[in-house]
Amino acid sequence: MIFNSLPFFIFFTIFFILYWFVFNKNLKLQNCLLLIGSYIFYSWWDWRLLPLLIGYTSINYLLGYYIDKATKPQTKRFFVFLGCFTGIGLLFYFKYVNFFITSLASAFAKFNISLNIHTMNIILPLGISFYTFRTLSYIIDIKNKKLKPTSNWVAFFSFVAFFPCLLSGPIDKAKTLMPQLERNREFKYDEAADALRQILWGLFKKIVIADSLAEVTDNIFSNYQHFRGSGLLLGAFYYSIQMYTDFSGYSDMAIGVGRLLGFDVTRNFNYPFFAQNVAEFWRRWHMSLTSWLTDYVFTPLSIAFRNYGKFGLIMAIIINLTLIGIWHGANWTFAVFGLLHGCYFIPLILKGTINKKKKIDPNKSMPTLIEFLNMLKTFTLVTFALVIFRSDSVSNAFGFIKGIFSKSLLMPPGIGKPICIPLIIVFLIIEWIQRDKRHVLQIQNIKYTGMRWGIYILLLITIIIVYPPDVQKNKAFIYVKF
Repeated sequence: MIFNSLPFFIFFTIFFILYWFVFNKNLKLQNCLLLIGSYIFYSWWDWRLLPLLIGYTSINYLLGYYIDKATKPQTKRFFVFLGCFTGIGLLFYFKYVNFFITSLASAFAKFNISLNIHTMNIILPLGISFYTFRTLSYIIDIKNKKLKPTSNWVAFFSFVAFFPCLLSGPIDKAKTLMPQLERNREFKYDEAADALRQILWGLFKKIVIADSLAEVTDNIFSNYQHFRGSGLLLGAFYYSIQMYTDFSGYSDMAIGVGRLLGFDVTRNFNYPFFAQNVAEFWRRWHMSLTSWLTDYVFTPLSIAFRNYGKFGLIMAIIINLTLIGIWHGANWTFAVFGLLHGCYFIPLILKGTINKKKKIDPNKSMPTLIEFLNMLKTFTLVTFALVIFRSDSVSNAFGFIKGIFSKSLLMPPGIGKPICIPLIIVFLIIEWIQRDKRHVLQIQNIKYTGMRWGIYILLLITIIIVYPPDVQKNKAFIYVKF
């Protein structure tokens, strides 16, 4: 059940009516409905994975209580260790154990040593990368006395399984979402109307832009050896836009659904392709993950390495960005992707410009030449790294990149779908104009109601036209598999 599907529309319509018109007078019953709805949503994918989610949530609920009540430091440290070990251990087992088995066997095979070990038949639980990070934030914040453990188990279980963000984020920290679950929520018409606009824009980005580009990029990355350099270059550009519109489209829908239920979900994207450097890019891209790792990984590392000056800061950032890469899955491409982004920070650290924010004045209709060149440079670096991210292996990634710089770079791309270029240009222009807004469809500055509704209806009609009649061709979101 994905957001851009009929089953979700039916599910959420029923859920919304019950949530606001039947259980709205009782917070506990409303949270119970939220929990049941989240488990139904999750079970729709694979009911066999639900006991793992419930069991893992139960362990962390109890650990939060025992960490707070522990009087001896060593006892407290033991429970914190147990919570972190359980979360990281689950991630390692389900996401990385087969990767380490195959990597180990391949390494020994290079020395003509055959290891009689085999991979295990492991099903990757959907959303595990997201709900483990939520619970880890809960455990660590209790340990650091930034949060008191909740005695409301329904609220805690709902926090872990919160269905708008369960499969692909955003990753709300416990101190952000838990208080919202423990207080009464009020339906606000203006907020709900704006949430629907945000969902509509997310649907447009996903169905009209991302899925259209996916038809091209999937073919190019699967058969890169048969394309010209210009086709590979255009394919890399397409994939950057596809990744952004797919993931930010999901985030817009998740945030919008959360807002319809009275929650203020963490923002995940802030027009990242207008960033002036890579540091600013990561302050605008997958913001909930970046914020999580900054709080719980980068900050402790930077404190530990502070005596080493700029070298210590470089090491902390490289470790942090490499972990961001590895978080995505068990492939060396993800590790290299993260490592490369960490290396991108080195010139900024050495020049002392890493923390200098270069936000462009939202009142400017056009960027200066320097600003435009900085945006282009940043986009190029990000696109280069995303080629590695998208490739099936590191060797394929370098083969793809090598193919770009072949003699055929100046020849016509020959990849079809010419409509994608003007579509992307219009999309980027619209984002540029609306870059100071929470989302693009905050167009209250258009005074004429009929014109605003005309835009909404045009987007909706476009989505309906492009939406595949065959449900099986309805593409899942990229980040669901992470």
